[in-house]
Amino acid sequence: MGRADRQIDALRHAGYQVVSYDRRGFGQSGKTATGYTYDVFVSDLKDLLEELNLTDVTLVAFSMGGGEVSRYAGLYGTQDLRSAMLMSSVAPYLLKTADNPDGGVTHEDVEGMVGQVAQNRPQFLAGFTKKFLNWDENGAKLGDEFLDFAAMMYLQASPVATQECVRAFGESDFRADLAKLTVPTLVVHGDADQIVPLEASGGRVPQYQPNAELHVMKGAPHGLNATRNDEFNKILLDFVAR
Repeated sequence: MGRADRQIDALRHAGYQVVSYDRRGFGQSGKTATGYTYDVFVSDLKDLLEELNLTDVTLVAFSMGGGEVSRYAGLYGTQDLRSAMLMSSVAPYLLKTADNPDGGVTHEDVEGMVGQVAQNRPQFLAGFTKKFLNWDENGAKLGDEFLDFAAMMYLQASPVATQECVRAFGESDFRADLAKLTVPTLVVHGDADQIVPLEASGGRVPQYQPNAELHVMKGAPHGLNATRNDEFNKILLDFVAR
């Protein structure tokens, strides 16, 4: 996606083959009427890896993409994977339930977001983007043009996909999947994340995958690869080179 430009460039210049794709319903991918569940998302990912004959892959996943990497391991194993990075990830399980009291959102919270998207998608996403970047702190260095760029990307998405993906990332349980993510795994999360708080997500991954390494970026927001790209790129390049 466009906001990963700096990461793609860093990897490409270091000599790595980089494949970046749009999830179904977003960007230039097909705007399907159904299929916005993690089982379908990882089936799409598996099809992509097989079509391109990719093995020994490092999957670098951002935000709800962390659920895709986790579920991929849960459904298909890790035989084609070298390693995985979960960045600002929704795993292990955001929904508060009786057996997951440390989750970050309730069912009512999820449906409230879905309702806001349905009522006024541009308005909701504009506010979401500012929280995504901790804009009051980082807006001056990113520039207002970055908000225009973000809007150009998110308004390409299907309204159906936008609503259903809120339900998918808010209510999907990846705890059992993480147990099967046995390749070297690095979790990178900002402790100032207003979208997916560290304590409800990345900070809990080692409970379900004890071999995962957690790197907390002090003061970083959800979109830490945009606001702290040089720092993050060093972490990324050091990890993929292992």
